[in-house]
Amino acid sequence: MGLDFSGLEPPTIRASSSFPNLQPNILSSPSFELPSVKDLDGFEKAAVEMVKPVHGTTTLAFLFKHGVIVAADSRASMGQYISSQSVKKVLEINRYLLGTMAGGAADCQFWQRNLGTRCRLHELANKRRISVAGASKLLANTLYSYRGMGLSMGTMIAGWDETGPGLFYVDSEGGRIKGRLFSVGSGSTYAYGILDSGYHFHMSVDEAVDLGRHAIYHATFRDGASGGVASVYYVGPEGWKKIAGDDVSELHYKYYPVSQPVVEQEMVEILGYPPTGNLGDCSSIPIYRNVASS
Repeated sequence: MGLDFSGLEPPTIRASSSFPNLQPNILSSPSFELPSVKDLDGFEKAAVEMVKPVHGTTTLAFLFKHGVIVAADSRASMGQYISSQSVKKVLEINRYLLGTMAGGAADCQFWQRNLGTRCRLHELANKRRISVAGASKLLANTLYSYRGMGLSMGTMIAGWDETGPGLFYVDSEGGRIKGRLFSVGSGSTYAYGILDSGYHFHMSVDEAVDLGRHAIYHATFRDGASGGVASVYYVGPEGWKKIAGDDVSELHYKYYPVSQPVVEQEMVEILGYPPTGNLGDCSSIPIYRNVASS
């Protein structure tokens, strides 16, 4: 049964009678004029892109014989401004699952924290851990329901389940791709250069860790929006473990050691020359000699 509002006055009339000095249209619902453009949706998208800051990062993950390697830098940028050098871009979803952060930091942190909660609820309801494929599908379905609403995410879900290691890429449009090797971010093209030249499936754990660290360092060396610390995680049958967290400025001298300059000539003094003393009272004279380069 509906309610009878016939005895009530409109809100603007009641308001104007209580406050006679105020105009009725001031207390009414606010209205905004729309821009006089033919394509309103296109205009709104162009306006968002115009003020949208440029994101920069480098993250990577790849499968190999013994598990999954996940690595990332730690620099956060806001356009041309470096806002932080200590951002944690590898997010622990649970003991056997890791996620990476690329795009909007708040979007990645919030939705992957939400994914961790849903994975725990799945574990409690089904008495078993969720698979890597299942976790990535949960995140992809969530992001698909929010597509077109301004989310900015390019994340990887990596982990170990009952079938072994798994790796998926998920973006803010709800896309989901299974793969063996991914790199995401503004420095990903430089990281791919190192990964493509050194990756093979039958690497040892130490070789895989060094490859991931080298790829992150190389990306930070070439990409101004990447930098800070190169963090490397290994995911195996016992869960994830952080292997390394090295400052990229120190890694530079590891991968590109400074060589000693080649000396072709040096000036030395020979005391007591010349023996006859016919050049005045000089007891020594500088001469040049060739020195073999080391």
